[in-house]
Amino acid sequence: MVVENDPDKCVYCGGCVGVCPTQALVLKDTRIIVDKKKCINCGACVSICPVGAMEIKK
Repeated sequence: MVVENDPDKCVYCGGCVGVCPTQALVLKDTRIIVDKKKCINCGACVSICPVGAMEIKK
């Protein structure tokens, strides 16, 4: 499984970055970058995203 950000939905509020327990997400310019080595697929970013831009995909 892998966390992905949908740039068409994302409003770049940074909420997902703030709740990530492993600092696997970074807001850079107008992109959310996911460090797949750090991500533990906990779903914190998915649950906090106000627009449904974060998803855990198989």
